Amino acid sequence: MIFKVYYQENALEVPVRENTKSLYVEADSERDVRALLKDRKYNIELIQLLEGSHLEYEQASPNFKVEKI
Repeated sequence: MIFKVYYQENALEVPVRENTKSLYVEADSERDVRALLKDRKYNIELIQLLEGSHLEYEQASPNFKVEKI
């Protein structure tokens, strides 16, 4: 399954919407995504499962690149 992760790079700072970044991760569950990103010290705001037409829409984006972790 493909998940889209919204995060802030620095977990010690107050989250600011304009600084939110996203990445795509392939994993079996949301828990696995969190485990994979644990070492990066991100402030994870949201982990969203992408499927169906939503996944197709994201794949059409030039920014779509699944991270290899």
